[in-house]
Amino acid sequence: DYHCVAPDLRGFGASDALHENYAVKDYANDIVDLISILTIENYVLVGHSMGGKIALAFAARKPEGLQSLILLAPSPPTPEPIKEDEREKQLASHGNRCVATDTVCQAAGGQLPGEVFARAINDNLRTSEAAWKWWLESGSREDISSEVGKINVPVLVAAGGRDEAMTPKLLKAEIVRRIKNASLIVIPEVKHLLPLEAPEKIADLIRRHCENRADDQQSSEKNKLGESKFYVETRKRTIN
Repeated sequence: DYHCVAPDLRGFGASDALHENYAVKDYANDIVDLISILTIENYVLVGHSMGGKIALAFAARKPEGLQSLILLAPSPPTPEPIKEDEREKQLASHGNRCVATDTVCQAAGGQLPGEVFARAINDNLRTSEAAWKWWLESGSREDISSEVGKINVPVLVAAGGRDEAMTPKLLKAEIVRRIKNASLIVIPEVKHLLPLEAPEKIADLIRRHCENRADDQQSSEKNKLGESKFYVETRKRTIN
């Protein structure tokens, strides 16, 4: 029904490594460039975890063509609440399969299917060391909260009811209350890896959101012929 573009962010997967002094705004620039290269005119932007913070920075620029945001267990626009001992542990564990396995187990609310579990671990291990360190030392600490109030499109935030880091309470306080047209939905049984833990629910949520946006646009543009096309921008593997 929809054309989905799922890029690897810079320093992740098969994308190029980070340049020095990278910031959240630079990741947002990458998305701007990608949309321009692909000549995408109307789209819904989806961001998960770190990608959610990047999506917020992108949307704050009020880019042409952006219809709405869907944020899945997003990192908040304020510094992410990571305990310093956990931060140091993660910094020292880049490329460690045992730690990657433990991280995935803790981030998921239940046992993931074998193939999905293996893919999540391998995805963790494919993160470049530069991107790994950047997020833990800098990106997660960036404060872009003064910018998100500029967002002028609908924002749907989905939280895992069992997420111990990006809790529904945190996301409501740091995102929903800062943006005029934002709403929160909680998926009770999952933790942080929403797209992997509940792929059918997340796909349905995205589909219904896009359909509602299409209906809204058709209602406001009754004289416009044809259907609007929506492109969903995702971080990595949001929709299988």
